[in-house]
Amino acid sequence: MMTAGISGSYQPYAYTPGTGFSSAAQKQPGMAGVSQAQPGADQNGTKAQGAQKGAGDDQKVKKGYKSSPAECQTCKERKYQDGSNESDVSFKAPGHIAPEASASTVMAHEKQHVANAYQKAAKNDGKVVSCSVSLHTAVCPECGTSYVSGGTTRSSISYSDESNPYQKNKKAQDAIRLTGANIDYAA
Repeated sequence: MMTAGISGSYQPYAYTPGTGFSSAAQKQPGMAGVSQAQPGADQNGTKAQGAQKGAGDDQKVKKGYKSSPAECQTCKERKYQDGSNESDVSFKAPGHIAPEASASTVMAHEKQHVANAYQKAAKNDGKVVSCSVSLHTAVCPECGTSYVSGGTTRSSISYSDESNPYQKNKKAQDAIRLTGANIDYAA
């Protein structure tokens, strides 16, 4: 017996900003005797302070901080610069990134390092064994805005060296070990 479907719209408890949790019956239209809960309003229909996010949130100073995100000098003066030895990536010279755009911009920059690793491996007859990107976050001490403060790309490239005597010996051992490993006994 199925009453509402697994992916149906029935939500026994839904969060309404400013009012906390309310039952789903308050959200259903046409329910007799039940007041309709509106986003940002309490049971009496009055708006709660700070219930709706709007354009004014950038103007407010968060508790424990000196300035609002719109007026923060630290965020306005923050510069990003690449510290790698690769010359063909962005941010070789210091540049500003807005806190809202820092995640996508830093990730795009780190992807340039990943692309360089694959190009280097292809050019020198190597193979990329692993490649990972980590983004680092921080919170502005002046306004409390969280942002991506930088990133790290780690790549591991394996090169086959045919002139190395150990590599030649390993290939010979592999040939002996794998000879006859794939035999079709049905034929």
